[in-house]
Amino acid sequence: MLAKFPGRCTRCQSPIRVGDEIVGAGKNGTGWAHVDCGSELALPGLATQTSAPSKTPRAKAAGTVRAPKPAMVAPDGATFVYTDGACSGNPGPGGWAWAIDHDRFASGSERPSTNQRMEIRAALEAVTAIPGPLVVVSDSTYVVNCFRDKWWDGWLKRGWTTSAKKPVANRDLWEPLVLAVQERGDVAFQWVKGHSGHEMNDLVDQLAVAASLGKD
Repeated sequence: MLAKFPGRCTRCQSPIRVGDEIVGAGKNGTGWAHVDCGSELALPGLATQTSAPSKTPRAKAAGTVRAPKPAMVAPDGATFVYTDGACSGNPGPGGWAWAIDHDRFASGSERPSTNQRMEIRAALEAVTAIPGPLVVVSDSTYVVNCFRDKWWDGWLKRGWTTSAKKPVANRDLWEPLVLAVQERGDVAFQWVKGHSGHEMNDLVDQLAVAASLGKD
């Protein structure tokens, strides 16, 4: 179903925007989650500017505890690029954007699209456009955790299917992004909380929204 009101995903803890595809989540069916957060584990936890939310450690059957995955380390001399995606409706007119600063940025659109597609597209456009060591900073845990937790490795081993044996959504964007990151070997991904007053995250959000409205 599509979200009628803004909220927060109970799995990845990132914002749910009006028009996002959502599913019921949480204890006793309370709360909502992005539909894509169900395709792989989205790992909620404490939000910091440099790491995506991490799953709270829990005891396994053998009594051991799984430690949270650490944030990806920025390569030496890396350029930091901020990315974001937006969509008016889900699906609907979509926009993506990346920016290094207020003078170096790019944006574009896709019609129709989804929020998740535009988040991936923004990262893909940045990785393929900007040479040298790179840190992609995104408010999408779907994008960041894919690389931090190496979801892509499982997708490749299973022939682009999820752990639930379903086709990986948005493979047409994921596949070239994964290939580019593999070939380069100098790209890291870090998470920033969206709509939190971060100057560059706010900038790419504005650029992506403008692109989705045909103002790019």
